[in-house]
Amino acid sequence: MLQLEILVPFLLILGIVAFLYASVGHGGASGYLALMALFAFPVLFMKPIALVLNVFVSGISFWFFRKHQHFKWTLFYPFAITSIPAAFIGGYVSVNANFYKKILGFFLIFAILKMLNVFGKEKNELKDNNLVISLLIGASIGFFSGMIGIGGGIILSPVIVLLAWGNMKQAAAVSALFIFVNSIAGLVGFTMHKGQIPTEVLYFIPVALLGGGLGAVYGSKKYSMSTLKYVLAGVLTIAVVKLFLV
Repeated sequence: MLQLEILVPFLLILGIVAFLYASVGHGGASGYLALMALFAFPVLFMKPIALVLNVFVSGISFWFFRKHQHFKWTLFYPFAITSIPAAFIGGYVSVNANFYKKILGFFLIFAILKMLNVFGKEKNELKDNNLVISLLIGASIGFFSGMIGIGGGIILSPVIVLLAWGNMKQAAAVSALFIFVNSIAGLVGFTMHKGQIPTEVLYFIPVALLGGGLGAVYGSKKYSMSTLKYVLAGVLTIAVVKLFLV
């Protein structure tokens, strides 16, 4: 268990991370993993804690985005069909700690680029999603999500926008539910492989829910938090450096 002088700043940053991610329809797993890496959490703890927090934050994020009518079922279900079983398989897979850190570092780099809007902005003209491509994307994202302990929304949402299958809000709503179902599947696979969920996560859930709830309310209505996004990108960058060098 973290000592009090470390626990307080950890929880404070955790709430901020949950707020920022939920505001764009994400569960925040990549942020939680980066934060746990910075605070030197055991690798064995990182995956289950991130997945548990993901379930709660993405769930509340989806509820608010759907409430404001941003969710498209026809855009969501092709990804989910293949991602759920793939996330289960990924959650069942155990990887070497050093290899895990390198894979996580790669996904965090992707998260940083998204935070910095490297993948561009939403298109004016949208088109229908391609079923076959959606199935393939869902399977690949689902597997790696379950393996490292993320929901995959950090990858899915920019893909949706880049392919002009949805706008930012629609991508956020679809990603939120995508993260929710994949995180549950990953957790089931993890526990069936005799993985244990640390009891410490019970201290983190209320903070993540508070931050995530506020972020979902804000993001589903309006969105302008450029400065905070750059701060989060900075935190993620520090975590990447630590993962590759330590």
